[in-house]
Amino acid sequence: MTGNPVFAYGLLGLPLAFAALPIYVHVPRYYAEAADLPLAMLGAILLGTRLLDAGIDPWLGWLADRVSRRRMLALSLLPFALGFVALLNPPVEHAGVWLLASLTLTYLGFSAATVAYQAWGADIGTNSILRTRLTAAREGFGLLGVVLAAALPTVLATDLDRGIERLSWILPPLVLIAAATTFSRVAAGPVVAATRVPLLPSLRRVFADIAFRRLLLVFVANGIAAALPATLFLFFVADVLQLEKVSGLLLALYFVAGAASLPLWVRLSARYGRVLAWLGAIGLSIISFAGASQLGSGDLWPFAAICIASGLALGADLALPVAIAADLGERQGQAGAYFGVWNLVAKLNLALAAGLSLPLLGLLGYVPGSGNGLTALTLAYALLPLAFKALAGCLLWRWRHTLEIES
Repeated sequence: MTGNPVFAYGLLGLPLAFAALPIYVHVPRYYAEAADLPLAMLGAILLGTRLLDAGIDPWLGWLADRVSRRRMLALSLLPFALGFVALLNPPVEHAGVWLLASLTLTYLGFSAATVAYQAWGADIGTNSILRTRLTAAREGFGLLGVVLAAALPTVLATDLDRGIERLSWILPPLVLIAAATTFSRVAAGPVVAATRVPLLPSLRRVFADIAFRRLLLVFVANGIAAALPATLFLFFVADVLQLEKVSGLLLALYFVAGAASLPLWVRLSARYGRVLAWLGAIGLSIISFAGASQLGSGDLWPFAAICIASGLALGADLALPVAIAADLGERQGQAGAYFGVWNLVAKLNLALAAGLSLPLLGLLGYVPGSGNGLTALTLAYALLPLAFKALAGCLLWRWRHTLEIES
């Protein structure tokens, strides 16, 4: 490697996360209002495409253990960028079909790139501390990409929907610049013998790892707690807080706090262990969600404080559990397979959050922009995540000794 390998490796996380925020946060509301899709149809499409996307991750992880990680990453960036541009520029008619097709293309490229990218990081990280630093760099640049994606729509246009459309055209040059930097300055890492284990036996080896199974259970509970407010953030800000005009700034504040906290979590994990540091972040999240449940119209500054507090906790959620997973994957010699399963679980969390919460809110009387069903919206945005965070914290504490892994 040349230059700073941690910096160069992390840079490619920026365009990947830049696209992730509009996909998971802006697209539901954009297609509900600008494209006028019914919530039930929108939820069904989001659930179906996300389940399909999640379902191919184990296969992509298995593939990443059989081919060059760098080549797989490079080839996946083209469909990722093309699909994203299409996704945020729907036609006037047949918006549902367009959403289905463009999401499928975007997810395919995004998933293949993410699995290969994560496995590459596990390869070049020669020990637990370096893997944590590489993960933190990847997620730090990812959060920078998220901040840009959150702030730019209101900069690019006075109308949020128009700004989201223009945002899509920024991704392709970002991908080119970041990929050129990462591929030119980060070596392939040690040669890993391609596994010839078939897909199903490979997955059985992954799930035979009891520490990984326990980590996944904590990750599921914690992930659902994060996915619900991510899906409902814009709805909550617009209808409960009546602060739609500053939604982009609030999102940016949340992610800036997350990025700023990453060095702190790396230091705390080095001193106290990743599990205890993660537990501290979960406690901070619980306090934040409890505060959000008490807010109402016009509560800008209290919600800004909650965005900062929950953003600080976000840094730990992004850097620490995936670094533990990287250690486990390298210990078993199949990091790709581990990250394939890991990303499958992460996407199932998001799929269930969108596919179940939106239709449920519709049944409970919530209609975006109408003022109806706001109590149900607050329950889904704040109190349900609080319960899942508490469950994650209890499981993590119970299994703390088996999850503090070093390699």
